[in-house]
Amino acid sequence: MNNSQPGILKPIPVSARYLLFSIEDQSSIREALGRLATLADGHNVVVGLGHSLLSHLETKIDGMRAFPSFVSCGIEIPATHGAIWCWLRGDDRGDLIHKEREITQALSPAFVIDNIVDAFKYKEGLDLSGYEDGTENPEGDDAVACALVSSNQKGMDGSSFVAVQQWVHDLNKFDDMEPIEQDHTIGRRKSDNEELDDAPASAHVKRTAQEDFDPEAFVIRRSMPWANEAGEGLNFVAFGESFDAFEAQLNRMTGRDDQIVDALFRFTRPITGGYFWCPPVVDGKLDLSVLKLA
Repeated sequence: MNNSQPGILKPIPVSARYLLFSIEDQSSIREALGRLATLADGHNVVVGLGHSLLSHLETKIDGMRAFPSFVSCGIEIPATHGAIWCWLRGDDRGDLIHKEREITQALSPAFVIDNIVDAFKYKEGLDLSGYEDGTENPEGDDAVACALVSSNQKGMDGSSFVAVQQWVHDLNKFDDMEPIEQDHTIGRRKSDNEELDDAPASAHVKRTAQEDFDPEAFVIRRSMPWANEAGEGLNFVAFGESFDAFEAQLNRMTGRDDQIVDALFRFTRPITGGYFWCPPVVDGKLDLSVLKLA
């Protein structure tokens, strides 16, 4: 699908910078979005628009909604929202810093930056716990069908929906676990990434086995580790042709389905949660035609 933002289906980069913006000056939103459209090629800058921004522009995107509140079995998933989300991708952190400055200036004064998360690829694509992330991501045509919207509506075909959460790990607590306990928490062996048949029902892999849902709940995960002076964890990013698969997985993780809580919560918790709609691209720039900016 040549009108999707290409970075959605590309492998994770060596380095990344995630930006979250909120509305500051409503009178200049349309001009700022026009400038952003020329800067974001979808390759090195993937962009998502939040529910608050779309509502302000009186734009109805079928399937778009605000991040819901998940509270179940003592687990609470926060909803933090945002107007614009940008995923800067590259090999050089310095280049990402300069690109962030360029985007921030282009969006000013309409939008102000609320949060920046720097992330990186760890070894061949591991979480900081040492386990591989995104093992069962669909590939090829399956990935396209899973991640991208197919539509006859102008400005919709090739778009995508993305769920974003910043998870904070307690790696000391995880390191205190015996190796078999760690494996049973994840549901795979760290040594070879093989799924464990005898893992408990609370194991993360069993809680989120995408083919076990009805309908199947496949997403394209593009998560990356993060670390700063406040701690470390995983910036979870999941693209889909809707939010349904993500919500089905999170419902099961928090025990809403069967009162079994995902063992992942023993050492990690999300501190943010947002939904965004990622527009397609046309001729190397974001296609914002559904927003009717002119």
